[in-house]
Amino acid sequence: MRFELYIAARYLRAKRRQAVVGVVTTISIAGVAAGVAALIIALAITNGMRSDLQGRLLGASAHVDLMRVQSDGIRNWQPLVEHLRHVPHVTAAAPGIYGQVLVSRGPRAGFALIKGIVPAEERTVSSLLDTITTGSARDLDPEAATEQPLPGQSQINVPYPPLVLGKDIAETIGAQVGDSVLVTSPQGELTPLGLAPKYQRFRVVAIFHSGFYQYDAAMAFMRLTDAQRLFSEPDLLSVISFKVDDLYRAPAIARDLEQAAGKGYMTTNWMETNRELFRALKLEQVVTFIIIALIVIVAALNILIALTMMVMEKTRDIAVMMSFGVEPAQVRRIFLLQGLLISLIGTVLGLALGYLAAWAGGHYHFIHLSAEVYSIDTLPFAPRPLDGLIVSVVSIGISLLATLYPSSAAASILPAEALRYE
Repeated sequence: MRFELYIAARYLRAKRRQAVVGVVTTISIAGVAAGVAALIIALAITNGMRSDLQGRLLGASAHVDLMRVQSDGIRNWQPLVEHLRHVPHVTAAAPGIYGQVLVSRGPRAGFALIKGIVPAEERTVSSLLDTITTGSARDLDPEAATEQPLPGQSQINVPYPPLVLGKDIAETIGAQVGDSVLVTSPQGELTPLGLAPKYQRFRVVAIFHSGFYQYDAAMAFMRLTDAQRLFSEPDLLSVISFKVDDLYRAPAIARDLEQAAGKGYMTTNWMETNRELFRALKLEQVVTFIIIALIVIVAALNILIALTMMVMEKTRDIAVMMSFGVEPAQVRRIFLLQGLLISLIGTVLGLALGYLAAWAGGHYHFIHLSAEVYSIDTLPFAPRPLDGLIVSVVSIGISLLATLYPSSAAASILPAEALRYE
């Protein structure tokens, strides 16, 4: 063991002539540990929220969407979809048509964004149909196609086409599985009295709950053919959705899809759609790190006070060592190492406490949230080893800065002045 490290460790363990020095040292270690643990837990929570949100968003939406520019939609879409399925890095494609409608049941009504889908293909790019909590989406399959009334046949004896509603919009209109609802499209039909909205009755076959209010309160699904019939567009798509094999290359793959589709098409990807949301989460993580790092700074001030008091207490010992030939640089290193030991002990304790608390929170889910407000019912934790490394470097770096003054003060002691009255 080096001489300086040996003396620093002895000073740290030795009994104090002034008990307050030992108390301040203990408080310094506890402060560093508390700051490091708080940082690890806070970063684990922000990482958990980001990962959970990203997973839910990517599950509920496609990675890339292709649309027509300055047009009412995509016509003759079947050959285009088959062609784009073979673009490199595309793993799945699904056609869809969107339309804003009014869904009503009796006196209660609510606006919804209808998406007409082919269920088997939609499940390859989105998991919203996998979040159904009541009922079943099997009636959306082509095999379960609803018979259309023949000329002169009453609509009463013909089953209504199936509809899947989000949980919140179903509660808004008071609809349950098995109920019939009236869907009114503003894209109506031209009559002698002018443009009249088109409406049709549907049967609620399932209700989904994705956990995202914007989906649960405003989304509904029906078969692609039913939606095209409702919007009076028999061979039209609004969008072709794609799943890709690399999330973070979605912008580049989107450009390849635009080139493969030809002129007149544009794409959006999940990064563009959610850029502001993830930017806000990143800013929140940085602000949280800065604010909680203040705990480590306060602990570093305690280290400065403890070492300054230690230098005052050990002035005679330092003078004796220097009179025996110990150089000022060695004295400086003794107190630098003593501050480093305090920081290391506190950092290791803080890392252990932080990762243990994050693991317990993620494993036992003992922190509950309001699902209506936060879209999740428990607080997610996602601790990362990289965060521990960053927090350790910051903690030790701040603590070492706090040791500069007391170590320099110790190195500047003059043995003759310190021992004059001894």
